[in-house]
Amino acid sequence: MKILVVEDDLSLREAVVDSLTIAGHDVCEAENGAIGLQQLRAQTPDLVLSDINMPEMDGLQFLDAVKQERPWLPFVLMTAYGDVSQAVSAMQRGAHDYLMKPFELRELHTMLKPFSGQPDDSDDDSQPICEDPSSQQLFQMAKRVAETDSTVLISGESGTGKEVLARYIHQHSQRRKGAFIAINCAAIPENMLEAMLFGYEKGAFTGAYQSMPGKFEQADGGTLLLDEITEMDLGLQAKLLRVLQERQVERLGGKKTIDLDVRIVATTNRELADYVAEGNFREDLYYRLSVFPLHWLPLRERRGDILALTRRLLAHHANKMKRPAPVLTSDAEIKLCQHSWPGNVRELDNTLQRALILQPGPQLSAADLLLTPVPKHRQITDSDTVSAPVLEDEGELGSDLRNREVELIVKALKEEPSRKDAADRLGISPRTLRYKVARLRDEGIDVESMLTA
Repeated sequence: MKILVVEDDLSLREAVVDSLTIAGHDVCEAENGAIGLQQLRAQTPDLVLSDINMPEMDGLQFLDAVKQERPWLPFVLMTAYGDVSQAVSAMQRGAHDYLMKPFELRELHTMLKPFSGQPDDSDDDSQPICEDPSSQQLFQMAKRVAETDSTVLISGESGTGKEVLARYIHQHSQRRKGAFIAINCAAIPENMLEAMLFGYEKGAFTGAYQSMPGKFEQADGGTLLLDEITEMDLGLQAKLLRVLQERQVERLGGKKTIDLDVRIVATTNRELADYVAEGNFREDLYYRLSVFPLHWLPLRERRGDILALTRRLLAHHANKMKRPAPVLTSDAEIKLCQHSWPGNVRELDNTLQRALILQPGPQLSAADLLLTPVPKHRQITDSDTVSAPVLEDEGELGSDLRNREVELIVKALKEEPSRKDAADRLGISPRTLRYKVARLRDEGIDVESMLTA
């Protein structure tokens, strides 16, 4: 794996670079974000590992720049204890994980393992939580299909943990020794997704300075996860269908076909049959993917998982912060179990990270849990609690801007006959519009349901 290390502390940077090189990674380095951007443009790393506090361009500014140019690129932060709130904020802005300084080099290698696509040999802590009867039944079915080579389609709301289920299937299959490669079809610009999937030869397009294998080739002998596959352009869907049918791929600019031995798992947060009926997804590809469909219920419908997930996440983040995991008080447990969790496990994770930052003590009470407000268009059941207000440091201006963005998107989609026209009216590309709608859906704001309201 090619890793870009950005760190202004020379001794730490050298230690990290040497350790990664010895582990077999191809490593390039930079002393700050500005130089890191130059390295990023000159090369094609598979992952960025960056400090937060750096001169000229700090880690958060560097993250924003990287996500603008390479939104699909995994980004891991290194941070001191006093900057953990910045690290959590960075994860909400697109970073994948963070390491707390000082850290052991083995912690670094453990964190990087999932990004390399190598099999996960960690202990039972890596096993999914399935305390609720519905989750237990789902994982029993997943284990059965894992023993076959059938294509699997996993559906469920954003934030439910569909990738966790996909990894479970891979780890319980005969392909567990092979790579697990994931690609988010919603996060990659349309003009780059085809090249990322199929690979390309040198000179295939502007900027193709060297030949690169695609995700299909990288997953050969293992599993390829096509995350949020409904965000894929119809034209690319046709090319994907051909690859799935023929089990062969041809790189962009290439002249030879490459045989594939890959198990496909796809995920969607949509009602895919309805999406097909609307003409937004190919029917033949739908049937090719849905050989064995699995549906993971939202967290509010599997409340038996909530406290077990909470304890797992608290232990994980407390360990990263190098502190003991706090104990939940009874009122905290009640509050967690009664909330509707429109953002599912992702929202629960964010809530607990906030609580750990704000409460350094040995206990977490209900008052320490600042819940994300439930969007007004969502139906609230009797068992749901009224959510606490957003954190003050998020500011009213940011909230007002987000609400205005939602209003403009909904208005354009309601008044224009096509998404292309709606995007033109908003002054953005259709791909950017789809990305914004998907991002809002991840945050619990279902724009499409608001169109019929």
